[in-house]
Amino acid sequence: MTLASPSTELIAHHPDTGTQWWRTAVIYQVYPRSFADASGDGVGDLPGVTSRLEHLVDLGVDAVWLSPFYRSPQADAGYDVADYRDVDPLFGTLADADALVARAHELGLRVIVDLVPNHTSDEHVWFQAALAAGPGSRERARYHFRDGRGEHGELPPNNWESIFGGPAWTRTTDPDGTPGQWYLHLFDSKQPDLNWDDPEVREEFEDVLRFWLDRGVDGFRVDVAHGMVKQPGLPDWDGHVTMIEGSDDVDGVDAVDGSGNRGPMFDQDGVHEIYRAWRRVLDTYGDRAMVTEAWVEPLSRLARYVRPDEAHQSFNFAFLAAGWHGPSLRRVITSSYAANDAVGAPTTWVLSNHDVVRHASRLGLPDPTHRPNGIGHGDEQPDAALGLRRARAATLLMLGLPGSAYVYQGEELGLPEHTALDDDLRQDPAFFRTGGGERGRDGCRVPLPWEGDAPGLGFSPTGATWLPQPAEWAELAADRQRRTDGSTYELYRSALRTRRTEDLGAGGLEWLEGHGSEHVLAFRNRDVVVVANLDDEDVALPADAQVLLASGPLDGGLLPPGTTVWLRAS
Repeated sequence: MTLASPSTELIAHHPDTGTQWWRTAVIYQVYPRSFADASGDGVGDLPGVTSRLEHLVDLGVDAVWLSPFYRSPQADAGYDVADYRDVDPLFGTLADADALVARAHELGLRVIVDLVPNHTSDEHVWFQAALAAGPGSRERARYHFRDGRGEHGELPPNNWESIFGGPAWTRTTDPDGTPGQWYLHLFDSKQPDLNWDDPEVREEFEDVLRFWLDRGVDGFRVDVAHGMVKQPGLPDWDGHVTMIEGSDDVDGVDAVDGSGNRGPMFDQDGVHEIYRAWRRVLDTYGDRAMVTEAWVEPLSRLARYVRPDEAHQSFNFAFLAAGWHGPSLRRVITSSYAANDAVGAPTTWVLSNHDVVRHASRLGLPDPTHRPNGIGHGDEQPDAALGLRRARAATLLMLGLPGSAYVYQGEELGLPEHTALDDDLRQDPAFFRTGGGERGRDGCRVPLPWEGDAPGLGFSPTGATWLPQPAEWAELAADRQRRTDGSTYELYRSALRTRRTEDLGAGGLEWLEGHGSEHVLAFRNRDVVVVANLDDEDVALPADAQVLLASGPLDGGLLPPGTTVWLRAS
């Protein structure tokens, strides 16, 4: 194998990041209910997060992103917000949130909090007021209330489907017991969509931004960032949208229905006005950042969300969706830089989060590009050893790329999906709304193992866990992996340390040719050569190669399948 022949084109180059920390940051996602429990009730909380922040410092990340901890009835694990300015008692208090931010800053970590602007909880004071006020009221104008179709209004106002399954409309009941209007909910029926054409909605969320910025947070992750604005008239649409979309196409049609039709509920041009307004708010607070969760295709449209006057980052779901397939990953990487460099934005990489099957399991499926919405009893099961080997290799590939990267809690331990979780323990509304047709996301949200010999694996002082942990997780507990040569934790730790010392986040990318297989990816970033073997055969490394880091054992001068290596460039 020859690695001395770079492509003639410099694919990506980010030489000057200045003080813009988000351009190169590695950000760790904390799912609070499953990270650490200080109270002993079996549900993770903010004091639990604070108590484990040193783990993140030792790991070497730059920032932490917290999934929602706001006051909520928890119909969708906190993504149904009843009060955006308060902490749910399940997770603690506002004082606990302030203490977490303060301690993180003491430790040199920045803090990003979730923002859920597409919908509220049906228990939010606004929605309760809308139900009480009736049709045509100022209160109902904040949401999407409509009369039904049919002779007696018995049919939904349009044919839209919920992301979680079933219709996207629920009919209300008037005070006299008769059927009333319908309201829109693109997710669960307990998550009514806000009407972003209403000026009060826009004013409210700008105030929410200021509330948390004043408390010291360093930025926001925006949930369903391509939502909010709907096409006027809410026309019928026969397409179907899933939780995660991803295309390696820069300028082609959207993959939602193959025709370029994104659907009348997502990625409408008007959404960008919202982000420009929010950016103006953030800019008054200094070096704060905003990352969008936008399921948008093609990449050229996704890049619109990170233009200079909008958000700072957007999750790259095309990279996540490519799976274990060399040509697809190369196209995604090249196309992502082309789209984002065109607007002067960093490219942001991610492999797992709270909405997808963990990549240590996903990449061990017979088809490692398949992305089922959960895995359970009777489903096709992954090869655990193969999945972990590929996951470690994929992570080392990701962390070798210029830009920013996100790590989902537990992936640094090599945690697999809980693929044997009993269905009667599941809580994801997608499982119930599809009648069990989709297993849902509970399997990637199981409480973390901190201590291999402790009850509940150290997650809670009482041993309680809101979801059961697989028995095999004891060997993957954080205390078993720290300072253990070859552990996944130490691999992540070494990779993040080397990434920082070599300044790879601010580097450039040149593809290297001559390895003879489209399933081998090789590129140079500054003085580091990254080689990922996604082929089924060994790959010969240069005889004089200086190995900085490898995701698995090397066979002499050979790079085995399912392995990534970082080499010192000659």
